[in-house]
Amino acid sequence: MSTSSGDPSKGDSGRNSRHPASRREFMQAALLAGAGAAVASSSLSRLVAQSSPSLRAARPGRIDVHYHVFPPALIQAIGAQQFGSSANWTLDQTLTDMDRNGVATVLCSIAPQADPFRDVVKAVGLTRQCNEFFARLATDHPGRFGIFAAMPLPNVDAALREMEYAFDTLKADGIALFTSYGDKWLGDPAFEPVFAELNRRNAVLFTHPNTNNCCRNLLPNIGEGTIEWGTDTTRAITNLLFNGTAARYPNIRMIFSHGGGTMPYLVERFVAAAKTPKMAPQFPRGFVAEASKLYYDTAWTTNPEAMSALSKLVPISQILFGTDFPYLTAADQIRDLKDCGAFTAADLEKIENQNALAILPRFRA
Repeated sequence: MSTSSGDPSKGDSGRNSRHPASRREFMQAALLAGAGAAVASSSLSRLVAQSSPSLRAARPGRIDVHYHVFPPALIQAIGAQQFGSSANWTLDQTLTDMDRNGVATVLCSIAPQADPFRDVVKAVGLTRQCNEFFARLATDHPGRFGIFAAMPLPNVDAALREMEYAFDTLKADGIALFTSYGDKWLGDPAFEPVFAELNRRNAVLFTHPNTNNCCRNLLPNIGEGTIEWGTDTTRAITNLLFNGTAARYPNIRMIFSHGGGTMPYLVERFVAAAKTPKMAPQFPRGFVAEASKLYYDTAWTTNPEAMSALSKLVPISQILFGTDFPYLTAADQIRDLKDCGAFTAADLEKIENQNALAILPRFRA
């Protein structure tokens, strides 16, 4: 992160002073806000019942960069039925599971299910509530929870205001964006001011796939996450690299979910496209060199086929441990990473801990 006041790598010096209210007060306020939704209120009650701050501090261990938490405001806004059993999330269960699987830290972000920020009028307030919830977790459990703050895109002006608040007040560790919004992918000129500010702050950008307007309900009985999210990730990577956004803003550390989607399997085509007369000046060292500057998490790609492809395409230093909790668990990913045959023990130590610390140094024990 940058050396400005928004640099989350500079520690937690501002957290407690900026959030004097207790976690109990915070959760009770959230409970009152959600009183109108019976199911959501039930979920909130479970959180309030366990609201005394935990003293289980961070310890050396795995860092999960792809971890979804469902703030009460989000459950209320969208409806608990959209989240299934995820609406029953509790803090104590999470901390116990982290300890059981040697996970020191999780970076909280919002999943795109049910298109949570589709209502542009409500999105500004909702992203603020979600980010403040993440900040309270980070404050009350030092080192255990990090913040990838949500942004109310495609409202660029509101996103810039929320980014300033997230970095300078909440001390966020990075920003979380979806790979597309409506009919625009990351790298679209409309989002240029957001990337310029991320670059100015030397920010970490976590991206999560979404479903673009072009590609909804294409195949019966096949959920959009099965095919379209991997493809949307690939489109975002392609747009950012081929339109020059990544090159214009080299200070942004970009993380792409699910092993980069389908990009590793289409690499031969991208290599060829980067060699065309129009694109060659933009890829002086070739496509792979540019793709190797990005980071990729392991969620849903810990099988031998996917990890073999990704690890042969990019350096081990660019692969980060991610679970996509609650849709997969740390236990699933740890076991499958060991069994996939692509990594040595030293590689796994880098993937599960060291690589993340290189871009999120405040979590060093």
